[in-house]
Amino acid sequence: MADRMKLLPARVLLLALVALCLPVAEAEGVYLTPDEFRAQAFGGAESTPQTLWLSAPLKDAAAEILGHPFAQLRVRYWRHGDRTAWVLDEIGKTHPITIGVVVEQGAVAAIRVLEFRESRGEEVRLPFFTDQFVGAGLRAGDGGELDRGIDGITGATLSVRAMQRVARLALFFHGQVLRPASPSGDGE
Repeated sequence: MADRMKLLPARVLLLALVALCLPVAEAEGVYLTPDEFRAQAFGGAESTPQTLWLSAPLKDAAAEILGHPFAQLRVRYWRHGDRTAWVLDEIGKTHPITIGVVVEQGAVAAIRVLEFRESRGEEVRLPFFTDQFVGAGLRAGDGGELDRGIDGITGATLSVRAMQRVARLALFFHGQVLRPASPSGDGE
């Protein structure tokens, strides 16, 4: 028994060394495909794929929301009635996070992380975080800020900010596609 007790610290040390040598688990993963997201967004109802072409003023507004230039000339989205679904990418710390946002009546109806490519911060995909966005809209006259605060997650600050920016952008785009066309033809 005494010999076994002497070996116990050695075994614990060996297990600790093995654990340190194991590869660190990456937070990367595909959690939902765009097709699965669209099916959830519209409850199986048929949605129409559409394209929002970005004029210079829309690109400028998108850049203002994101805090960096928006490189795309067009954004694909899906629509059923006044409900739209957007699949957008935004950089977390160093890699893009693919995020799906459903907007209805000017408010977020759902937000989901479809693909996460960062090494940490994947907690932004969990319902305790994403549920905060449900019902959020844009504050009028406030540069496209959300009308409510979103609690952060320790260690995932940049991923949290990316989610907030994408939610704001989807809400802005939703407002653009549901806006009645102006008589001069400047609408969608």
